[in-house]
Amino acid sequence: MELREIAQKVNEAQRITPAEGFLLFEQGDLGFLGTLADLIRQRKNGDNAYFIRNFHIEPTNICVNRCKFCSYSHHFSKTSWELTVEEILEKVEAQESNVTELHITGAVHPDRDIWYYGELLVKIRTARPNLHIKAYSAVELDYMIKKSGMSMKDGLGYLKSCGLQSIPGGGAEIFDESIRKEICGMKSTSLAWLEIHETAHELGIPSNATMLYGHRENYAQRIDHLERLRLLQDRTGGFNAFIPLKFRNSHNEMSDIPEVSVVEDMKMYAIARIYLDNFPHLKAYWPAVGRKLAQVSLSFGVDDLDGTINDSTRIYSLAGADDQNPVMTVSQMITLISEAKRIPVERDSMYNPIS
Repeated sequence: MELREIAQKVNEAQRITPAEGFLLFEQGDLGFLGTLADLIRQRKNGDNAYFIRNFHIEPTNICVNRCKFCSYSHHFSKTSWELTVEEILEKVEAQESNVTELHITGAVHPDRDIWYYGELLVKIRTARPNLHIKAYSAVELDYMIKKSGMSMKDGLGYLKSCGLQSIPGGGAEIFDESIRKEICGMKSTSLAWLEIHETAHELGIPSNATMLYGHRENYAQRIDHLERLRLLQDRTGGFNAFIPLKFRNSHNEMSDIPEVSVVEDMKMYAIARIYLDNFPHLKAYWPAVGRKLAQVSLSFGVDDLDGTINDSTRIYSLAGADDQNPVMTVSQMITLISEAKRIPVERDSMYNPIS
């Protein structure tokens, strides 16, 4: 009866409660969840499945934090490295002219401040003025802005003036403070993450949101995370997409935790789509779950598969993801989406179709 009542609310475009979200995790079978999530996907985006021509730059893996789930930072990888501004600009200028978005994120370097990262944005903007710059997770922003002695509003305003156009969703991990303390206790707090994104939205800087799932968290903590995001989106409307990020257990301090099943992955996508009724898009980050599972996720509420990536990120490949060289051509992306009976739509960073 309770599940039928939830289905009726979804059918009538009514918001479900945290208790109902928890019930879906506990009792909703996969077919039921997929049906509800697919209804919402269809309502919001039709049969469109979006992708973008993009690439990543990861400036360094030297990090002040020591997160137990991380396989990327110098604490756990075999090497330490940091790109110079000149090396970063070479990577930017080497990209084809039809690439539309640059994603910059990485470790929190102890010696790099907001002026360094602001100058980097200015030089990238000068080199490629038509490239959308999505840069610096809330954790990176928290460190560099505090290091500068600026307020969060002034720091974000400065970076926006340098060329920052949107913010990625990384660093959210799980908002529950007890789990956060256990797995990433040195990292910025959940409150700081939320405040940074809220301030960015107030300044006209849109962002994405994420959640790291499948480790030590429980269903109640997942719902708490989704609820906090939903409430912030109610206030600002500044989130473009939500991205569930699967915990991968290779080469980190949490390798004793088994990775969750494909069923759990699809359940996470579906319930996120049902719960986050005010988020326009749900993204499957294919370098994290692999191409085939990303394709399957299009039947569980997902309407965006991120982008071509161009073999420019190692964060998930170091953690044991199947695709060790993440790159997908436009034709491969179109085929992947078409095989799932969806309409491939190339987009810009704000989800405007590119013809």
